[in-house]
Formats: sequence, structure tokens, C-alpha cells
Amino acid sequence: MRWKRTLQTVDVHCAGEIGRVITGGVLDIPGGTMAAKLAHINEVDDSLRRWLCSEPRAAANHSFVLIPPACRPEADFGMIVLQTDQAHAMSGSNSMCAVTAILETGMMEMVEPETTVTLDTAAGLVKAIATCKDGKVTGVSLDMPPSFVAASSAVETAEWGRVTYDLCYGGVFYALVDVDQVGLKIAPENARALAGIGVALRDQIAEQTDITHPDIPEVHGLAYVMFRSRETDGAMRHCTTLKPARADRSPCGTGTNSTMAVLHAKGEIEPGDEITTRSIIGGEFRAELTGEAQIGPYQGSRVRVTGQCWIHGITQIGMDPSDPFPNGFTLSDTWGG
Repeated sequence: MRWKRTLQTVDVHCAGEIGRVITGGVLDIPGGTMAAKLAHINEVDDSLRRWLCSEPRAAANHSFVLIPPACRPEADFGMIVLQTDQAHAMSGSNSMCAVTAILETGMMEMVEPETTVTLDTAAGLVKAIATCKDGKVTGVSLDMPPSFVAASSAVETAEWGRVTYDLCYGGVFYALVDVDQVGLKIAPENARALAGIGVALRDQIAEQTDITHPDIPEVHGLAYVMFRSRETDGAMRHCTTLKPARADRSPCGTGTNSTMAVLHAKGEIEPGDEITTRSIIGGEFRAELTGEAQIGPYQGSRVRVTGQCWIHGITQIGMDPSDPFPNGFTLSDTWGG
């Protein structure tokens, strides 16, 4: 065996959504802030993401989580999420994966019954409170970046007619779409159809949407379409759709943050209220509206999202200098269109 590069990951899932936390082999990313590091990956050097996030080293449903040194002194670790389309500023499920890996592998001392880990992300500081028992992280509560509704609008489509959506920020930008507008329900048997429709809708909405975070110019552009529906027990069913064409397995932390912003803006919830969000496979997050916020011109929400993760493996990834696929590849048989 002759490798010219080696990385180690702790492989974690959050309610079924895989987050592979990189714990060795990446020293740092250029940039004086996490937002600058994010921009460096997306605009200057995307080779690490492409190498990791495509075949044969990954599958379509894998995310990789960078935990570089924090840029802000009040944070314990930095965090950037690498996915199949680009690097992203924030992800709730991947933040929970990172905190679980950090504590359960001893990168930071676990203190029972609670340990606080502060993450420096391009979306701002995220305080994570991990509940711990017998060496296991039994839950992670994230104080999410302030969320807001930027607009409520519609797009005319040839396939589904007029589709209305809420354009929201929950750590990245979302278009939240009521799923009945595309004639489907959020259920496992519809995952492929929803993923394809969601990515197509995302591209159509992005063509008419130019959105930038008012305080973080490096965070801009529509990331995802998330389908939603209300359950009979009051929970919100979520299905975030991600490029190239897949469905989030978790209830989606940044999407939950966005949902809370919509409900707050509509006057359906007040500070102190909680809701449950539920994924396409039945996993649940608990979300609490903890307060209000002003983000540039937007009246927004402060939200705490809670979920749980499980470590399922530790992996070493290497690069043989003769490997014919140093940048990886994707095929439509498993990765969609």
C-alpha cells in the first residue's frame, strides 16, 4: 500500500442521515474566518470536497464534516460541511454528528450530565449542549443561527403549475414547499420522485432568486427545496432534497430552523413553544422557539433544535498516486440526473 494522503473519519448518523466527521489528515483551510474558509473551498480550491464526496470514496447520501481550528476565541472547534454540490455554512444534523464524535472519541472531555461545545461556523457561533450518560451522548441541543423568512413567492412551472414557497434562512437558504402542490406525500416510497422534483424546483426557483445573508455575504444563493406537510398529531413532516437528487434522511436541523421562522412569522408559535419535526423515515427532532432576533431588515427567530446521533464506524481514506479517479465520479444510476 502506498498512499500520498490519508484522512480519518468518525462515521456518525443523525436519525439516519450520515455525517462523516474528519478527525485527522486535514490541518486547516486558508482564511481568517469560517466564512472565508467556506469561500476558499467553494471559490478557490474545491479538490478536497470533490475527492471525498464522490465515488468510489463516498455514496450519494454521505456528507463530510470538517472540524478545523476555530477562528473565534470563544469557540471550541470550527465546522464546515462538505456535500455533493458544494461546501455549506451550516447543517443541524452534521453539527450533532460533529459534537457526538468530538465527545465520544475523547477529542474534548465529556462531562456528565451535560457538556457544552461551541462551534464556529460560517453562519455564526452555534452552542451545542450535549446530554451525556455512561460515556454516551444521548442528545444534542443546538442553539441555531437566527432564522428568518426573506419572502413568500411563487414560481410558474410546466410540470406542476404555480408552486408557492417560503424563502427562508435557517443556516443556509431554503425554499419551503407544501408537498401536496406536487401531488405526492412525504413517504419512503416517494423518496426518489421527491428528490428529483425538489432538485428541479430548486434550479427553477434559483433562477429568479438572488438572495444573500445581510450580515454574511459569503452565505448566499438558494441551497435546497424542503417539502413539508402537517401531521395529524401536529408535527411537521420534512423532506429536504439535495443535489444530485436525494432526500435527507433526518428531519433536517437548518430546515427545522426555517420552519420555526415561518410559524413564528405567521403568528402560529410564540417564544417558549415547541414542535416536533419528523423525517421521511420517521426520525424526530424537537424544536423550541427561544426568542426573537433582528437580522438586517428581517424580523427573525431564535431556535433550539434537539436530536440524537450514533457512531457506526471509523474509517481511513487514502489516495494511491496511481488511482485513475483522483477526483471521483458520479453516475446517474445511483446519483439521479
